Amino acid sequence: MRAGRRLLLPLLLLAALSPAAAREPMRIGWTAWADGVFVTRLAARLIEEELDQPVELVRSSIAEQYQGIASGRLDAMLMSWQPRTHAPYLARVGPRVEDLGILYEGARLGWAVPDYVPKKQVASIADLAAADVRERLDARITGIDPGSGLMRLSHYALARYRLAAYELEAGSGPAMTAALEQAIERGDWIVVTAWSPHWLFAAHDMRYLADPEGVLGGSEQVHALGRPGLHADHPAVAAMLSRMWLPLSDLQHALLEARNQSRAGAVERYIERHPRRVRYWLTGRL
Repeated sequence: MRAGRRLLLPLLLLAALSPAAAREPMRIGWTAWADGVFVTRLAARLIEEELDQPVELVRSSIAEQYQGIASGRLDAMLMSWQPRTHAPYLARVGPRVEDLGILYEGARLGWAVPDYVPKKQVASIADLAAADVRERLDARITGIDPGSGLMRLSHYALARYRLAAYELEAGSGPAMTAALEQAIERGDWIVVTAWSPHWLFAAHDMRYLADPEGVLGGSEQVHALGRPGLHADHPAVAAMLSRMWLPLSDLQHALLEARNQSRAGAVERYIERHPRRVRYWLTGRL
């Protein structure tokens, strides 16, 4: 038995020091927003297959992602809307996160309706106050995750536009799109809390309602964030995420493909269609 132990201990030590054992999975947070899911899975695919770093995707609310990055429980998140939407979260975490840079620009938030809802009756958020419009909408705004910046701003919009008679229904991104598609199938009026990029604007004729008070903000940038020390612990991954940038039109097209076919397939097709861009992300060389 002693001889067996003498043989076993060096083997265990060797296994513990092997590269496979040393590579703990990186933990990347995500929530079920169409754009964030695609970009996160695209990044995870490249990190695992091209940089040989295991990845664990951790489904979390936006608030939990910021807390996780600041505390080190998560290594990265790719869904930080700046400068306005996630400003309260960024103010709380302060310098305890690394901003890795912009993933895409031209993002926006708003309330949207199918284009068959007459524009002469519903052109702006203010028009929702009319009694006949409120009745057609059943006094309901269909929302997403309760902890999201979009829902926080939407509650503010209800107050600013004096829409206290409306109920802002919390749910999720997929629940919102399901309710929207059911309404479109029936030709019903509906207002949804929406954002771009999103496949729903490529799949359906939709329009944003004007926001004359500017409550829901303007053009936003979506950033990648890392925990403190990410550059030191995972330099190749941090460098790749800092170079990762997607044109909004390409991303919108990929989101529709992911919705109509599969996310994995859409990720692979994106990589195949943009080899120079992906090579730059990975190596820094054009």
